[in-house]
Amino acid sequence: MEQITAQGLRMDKLGLGTWRMQGAACRSAVEQALALGYRHLDTAEMYGNEDAVGAAIAAAGIPRGELHVTTKVWWEHLSPDGIKRALAASLKALRLDYVDLYLIHWPAPEMDLPASLETLMAVREAGLVRHIGVSNFPTALLRRAVEEVRAPIVCDQVEYHVLLDQSAVLDYARAKGLFVTAYCPLAQGRLAEHPVLAAIAKKHGASPAQIALKWLLDQPGVAAIPKAARRESQSANLAAFGVALDDSDRAAIAALPKDQRCVNPGFAPAWDKPAHV
Repeated sequence: MEQITAQGLRMDKLGLGTWRMQGAACRSAVEQALALGYRHLDTAEMYGNEDAVGAAIAAAGIPRGELHVTTKVWWEHLSPDGIKRALAASLKALRLDYVDLYLIHWPAPEMDLPASLETLMAVREAGLVRHIGVSNFPTALLRRAVEEVRAPIVCDQVEYHVLLDQSAVLDYARAKGLFVTAYCPLAQGRLAEHPVLAAIAKKHGASPAQIALKWLLDQPGVAAIPKAARRESQSANLAAFGVALDDSDRAAIAALPKDQRCVNPGFAPAWDKPAHV
């Protein structure tokens, strides 16, 4: 498995996303993924499945040092006390002494960004998390976190796929030694029948999803966390590493519209404007 590194963090470029997985089905999916060789798991307080993820981790018996676990604090809990309570609950549910990466899930409209990030730094110093980061931060907020607060964040987890431009965040992250984790890397199933991806997939004997995933995984400083509950999908995502895209494939993907966002709740921040529309 190819890995990504930043400021002492090392994790697999391909992880398992668990959004909308629940209960026994979530536990089974995570156990399956771990058996297939996945070692990067992504969950969140808001998903309501940290207990299922924790049960799967416990059942697998994999040495803790071989696993990377990311979880996130919900935007309504970004006060210092709220973060500490949320983290304690997440660790208990996950049955872990620490998480490898702890993220602010969404920026809150009226949050005290310095206070929130300073609390993340404090729980990091206490050994409860190994690394800290953010999610759904557009470039302006990411710049504030890095340059004004000087928080040692390692990543920004954002929606990113072949139909959504994230060049502003990517350029800034790379310039500052951060990485980007792509959630919804398959645009919530919208890519399965995409004609341009289907044509590229046919050429390579692959699926459109594998083409879209490999396009992300080929990029420096980018990890991806597709949700995959079925064993077949988990295996297919791993097999995407075997696809070798060429310049004509990348040119065809670059020409696609890049303004299609799947996740945009009412509390979302002002997003960066697409560079290519």
